[in-house]
Amino acid sequence: MVAIVDYGVGNLFSLKSSLDFLKVETVVTKDKAVLENADKIILPGVGAFPDAAKKLGADGLDKFIIGQAKEGKALLGICLGMQLLLEKSYEYGEHKGLGLISGEIRPISDVIPNDLKIPHIGWNALDFTKQSPLFKYIKNGDHVYFVHSFYAANCDDVIATSEYGAPLTAAVARGNVFGCQFHPEKSGDVGLNILRAFCEKEN
Repeated sequence: MVAIVDYGVGNLFSLKSSLDFLKVETVVTKDKAVLENADKIILPGVGAFPDAAKKLGADGLDKFIIGQAKEGKALLGICLGMQLLLEKSYEYGEHKGLGLISGEIRPISDVIPNDLKIPHIGWNALDFTKQSPLFKYIKNGDHVYFVHSFYAANCDDVIATSEYGAPLTAAVARGNVFGCQFHPEKSGDVGLNILRAFCEKEN
């Protein structure tokens, strides 16, 4: 069973619908007992980092997720959920992340040309920088859908980038912890195949 963490941030319906389409047993919950019994955990997220980090910490879910990951359970962060995996963020101040992935979250305005729109919204190609189980069913150059104004910087765990005036972090991984800056649940067959690969991965 795959558990989607429901902490009040993110559009959970499209993600659950994608997993239902893949015939993956899925539950949307913030109940720690249910999360502990799940085979894998997905941490979604849409919005601002400080608000999401506060909501995740309100129920102690931050420490719980860190514990689950350190015990070896497969964890996938999506969009803001990926950003929360990192050590800290500079979105509206400086805020602590979960520290499961190296690096920090910074505005894409620091590195992209001034004439490009922010947020970065649209389909962009993936450029693999490392091999990963997430890429089992897709190929380098496949396109996925992004919506973001911040990106993972100074990160040693990047497994894919995407070009938007500069190579921006698209996916990260360290051991059993994975993250996608893009939305696999909105990325057609490519995104479905990324979710399928994650769900099939052995813990």
